[in-house]
Amino acid sequence: MKIVVLNGSPKGDISVTMQYIAYIRKKFPEHTYEILNVAHEIRKIENDTGLWNKTIESIRSADLVLWAFPLYVMVVCSQYKRFIELIFERKAEDAFAGTYTASLSTSIHFFDQTAHAYIHAISDDLGMKYLGFYSADMKDLLSGEERTRLEKFTSLHVTAVQEKMPVQRENAPLVWPSLAYVPGKEQKPILAGTKKVVILTDDDRSSPNLAAMTDRLKKNFSGSVEMINLHDVNIMGGCLGCCQCAYDNTCVYADGYIDFYKNRLVPADIIIMAGQVHDRYLSSAWKQFFDRSFFKGHTPGLKGKQVGFVIAGPLHQIPGLKEALTAWADNGGCHAQFVTDEVMSSVELDALLDALAARLVQAAETGYIPPHTFYAVGGHKIFRDSIYGGMRFVFQADYRYYVEHGLFDFPQSDLKTRVFNAILIPLTRIPGFRKKVFADLKHHMIEPFKPVLRNA
Repeated sequence: MKIVVLNGSPKGDISVTMQYIAYIRKKFPEHTYEILNVAHEIRKIENDTGLWNKTIESIRSADLVLWAFPLYVMVVCSQYKRFIELIFERKAEDAFAGTYTASLSTSIHFFDQTAHAYIHAISDDLGMKYLGFYSADMKDLLSGEERTRLEKFTSLHVTAVQEKMPVQRENAPLVWPSLAYVPGKEQKPILAGTKKVVILTDDDRSSPNLAAMTDRLKKNFSGSVEMINLHDVNIMGGCLGCCQCAYDNTCVYADGYIDFYKNRLVPADIIIMAGQVHDRYLSSAWKQFFDRSFFKGHTPGLKGKQVGFVIAGPLHQIPGLKEALTAWADNGGCHAQFVTDEVMSSVELDALLDALAARLVQAAETGYIPPHTFYAVGGHKIFRDSIYGGMRFVFQADYRYYVEHGLFDFPQSDLKTRVFNAILIPLTRIPGFRKKVFADLKHHMIEPFKPVLRNA
């Protein structure tokens, strides 16, 4: 059997992800393997027709294609994303159609589910037979139990290919909005006052709706609005995963990204992020923007911002994309609101865009940021534990930030709760005490709120 591995690490062979592939090759030597470093060599692949054709022919000859990648901001890296875009742009879907596939990732389990959901959907769109995923913690290969699990994963998928097991498609084909948006002429500008508004777009003139929506929004604010196109920002390339920024937040790239981020986005009160759906995500340009913001490590760079996501395309048919954008905002301490062109008329879209502008200004004036949900609460605990522990040596800038802002809030640090539990838990072993406590538990639960309500 021929197994083609699509390596999604910008580091090429010198990546944690490829160590898992190396282990599979050791344990299953009876198969032939071809490693295609598509993320590491994306510029060559995009610009060299011969290399592109060679890559596609290798995929065409595979019995099993394995998407192997590290997680970059809840999905795959922008370089891998660009390779996927090229498949559709250059009409190479037939090289993938009918081929069995699976995905393997390495991460610290922060939104690995959205990454695999993305690859699963892409595989369905390519007509592939998706068998499942293996999501590893970066150090899982050091565990005997996890190595056994990886061997079982590989064995089951090899068997499925050999026995030609049928696979059902999970993701329905996308149906694009039919609206050709023409903004209305009536528009009452909203007074933004001293609030700074930035509209950030990746408009490449391929989506008339996106251009029309951002134009309508720009006219929605009475004050000055800065419109920035990502294609005009001096960004030399995608995040390399080198982690050199982890020491003091200094990126290895000497381009304009950090200056643009710090001097044009950070001062803003309202940031409208406008993009078109490309396959099952936004464009690779947007993915590059998100990935490069990792120079801030696991700390919030745009905390307190009002963020409006304006999307051209079938966002509501791609729950993983909506989840990834919502979680990005939640983890960053932002307030996110969405508008898409998935509506019936231009009048309806006018109203939604106008309302979005009004609501963003109102929230900015009051300083309202929603309470954190599971996305940010769970994410904080993953980062907190990792930065305090095994990642501390590398991510020293993160560690200093967490100390300064009191983010190492481990439960064992709460002395009052520890004393409470130490005294009362042994008492619950007494049947009479336990019976009384649990009989009155609902009253005990609301007791601390009574003084607050009395004084409200």
